[in-house]
Amino acid sequence: MEWLTYGLLFGAGLGAGFVDAIAGGGGLITVPSLLWAGLPPQYAIATNRFQSAFGTAVATWSYHRAGLMNLRELGSGILFTALGAIGGAMALAQGNPAVLRRIIPWLLLGIVVLVWMKPDLGGEPRPPRLGRTLFHLLSGLSLGFYDGFFGPGTGTFWAMACVWFLGLDLRAATGHTKVMNLTSNLASIAIYLYSGLIQFDIGIVMALGQLVGGRLGSGLVITRGVRLIRPVFLSVSVVLTGKLLWDQMAR
Repeated sequence: MEWLTYGLLFGAGLGAGFVDAIAGGGGLITVPSLLWAGLPPQYAIATNRFQSAFGTAVATWSYHRAGLMNLRELGSGILFTALGAIGGAMALAQGNPAVLRRIIPWLLLGIVVLVWMKPDLGGEPRPPRLGRTLFHLLSGLSLGFYDGFFGPGTGTFWAMACVWFLGLDLRAATGHTKVMNLTSNLASIAIYLYSGLIQFDIGIVMALGQLVGGRLGSGLVITRGVRLIRPVFLSVSVVLTGKLLWDQMAR
């Protein structure tokens, strides 16, 4: 593979790490980049998960240092998310995510409409609608499975779930989301490694970009908070929805 291609993949990893740290949706950049580089879909999803884990790890550590998460309260979420992600990754190794590809854009579109019509959503903490353990059971298993099986938009779904059901503001929800993203990344990577689906040369180049992008993006969230997250969140969700719908119509 030519050095120019590696350079472009590094840039894709950097951009994705930056966007992921703020609002999720970095797969919008990296998955098409991996497909462009010639990887089959299952290999692209697995390699994408490998490289994105590095940016997610940096962002998670930054949010933890800034006090945006309490790891003791996230134990049940980590457990259920890991179980869900393992199941999703095993399903990916056996099949393909065609069904989810048709459903997910409409769910994302619903989130865009909800956030647009409720500009105060996630602006400040609110009373929770679900207990933390029940929330982690339902969200961890479902979103963990989705992230292990397909992935695009997982951060968006997690952030919105944390705002709606746990009553977190968007900044705290972003910190919570990074922990769960990292959990599902690591759990699914273990299955992908066993299945031999990760392209390491490409994954490592993109991971280096992710490290830089994750640090830059998390730093902006910590300093600027909800004022930055909401517009980026909406923009990423709109573009991700459009991309997935376009892919459907192009088939």
